Amino acid sequence: MELNITRIKQDFDGILQFNQTPEKGWTRFSFSEEDKMARDYLIGELKKLGVAVGVDGIGNIRAKYGSNLNQPSIMIGSHIDTVKHGGRFDGLTGVLVALEMIRVFKEENIQLNRPIELICFSEEEGSNFGITMLGSKAITGKLTVEDLKEIKNPEGVSAYELAKGFRLEVDQLPAQILKQNEIDSMIELHIEQGAVLEHNGKSVGIVEAISGMSTYKITLKGDSNHAGTTPMEYRSDPMVGAAEIIASIQKAAKHRALPTTVATVGKIKAEPNVPNIIPQQVEFYVDIRDVQKKGIELVSMELEDMTKLVANEHRLTAIIEKIGSSEPVKLSSRLIKKMEECVQANNSEAIKLNSGAVHDVAMLKDVAEIGMVFIPSLAGKSHCPEEYTDFQDIKLGGDFLLNVVYTLATETQKV
Repeated sequence: MELNITRIKQDFDGILQFNQTPEKGWTRFSFSEEDKMARDYLIGELKKLGVAVGVDGIGNIRAKYGSNLNQPSIMIGSHIDTVKHGGRFDGLTGVLVALEMIRVFKEENIQLNRPIELICFSEEEGSNFGITMLGSKAITGKLTVEDLKEIKNPEGVSAYELAKGFRLEVDQLPAQILKQNEIDSMIELHIEQGAVLEHNGKSVGIVEAISGMSTYKITLKGDSNHAGTTPMEYRSDPMVGAAEIIASIQKAAKHRALPTTVATVGKIKAEPNVPNIIPQQVEFYVDIRDVQKKGIELVSMELEDMTKLVANEHRLTAIIEKIGSSEPVKLSSRLIKKMEECVQANNSEAIKLNSGAVHDVAMLKDVAEIGMVFIPSLAGKSHCPEEYTDFQDIKLGGDFLLNVVYTLATETQKV
């Protein structure tokens, strides 16, 4: 069996036209008009296959295919929402490959012991509310209806209100939470969003773990004054303190943590932010990630120690706030083994690697065995108009996943 890449290209063309920013990349936020049209396209294609489609209270689309629909399903899919001015392939690739897989199973009249279930998660990117994976968190009970009433966009509209305005039955969510044994496993195919596969000349990556992360907001308060008239020894300069802390974070991640640890400062704000004035206050955000909890802890401890040291040395007031965190997730050894067996059986090639970005599949770790397949991203680019994955790699990765899912869905029992 193999996927029909021509049909996949047609599906891309069908959905990519729904774009709020055609002048620059692709913008398709959940609960937008563009999202509605993309959803209508996907649901229409599923209905052509005679597949029953359901949409839950937060907008997750679920569609089961097979004869034994009462059996735990093999779930495949991803998301179709984007960041602002994003790329063509992030999320959407996994959904369209899943759609094409159902077409192939139907055309080949494959008899399955477990149903195949396509899922399209809602609001993965967090573009509306600044909180990622809203759909997968809601479907696994990590976010409640009351939580959705408190989560608001910059205009003050809650996730609950926006979903209701999108004609979703949000209050039905408690009855729609995934239950134990409802799904056997979930495998998400996704573009790598990095350059490991490209650098290794491989089209398929078997993901072993998904990084956890801790995000901190550091606020340093000093004494604002004239840049020319204030002697250096009299200054309480929060920008100097911030520079020292930021430099120390990079050294800690590179030299004193683990080989898999990364740390980033991507946002910084100074007040009053005037060239000839010593800042009164500097805020910056620290993103620490690793597939091992120890790596995150090592850099976090160094961040706290260095912040206190620098604040004391420069006579600053320091506030350290942990504003977000997630645990590292090890993916299913059973699914990894199945993937390795498929590589060997088909004389193909794949490498093992980790995911530095978090994905919806990680939210399902408590209700199913989870796995992930990566395909290359040109130059590691993602979340930008330059994001590109060759369609030949999509076919190779999709065919690989097709064989893995076939093996899982035709098993008589877990091994």
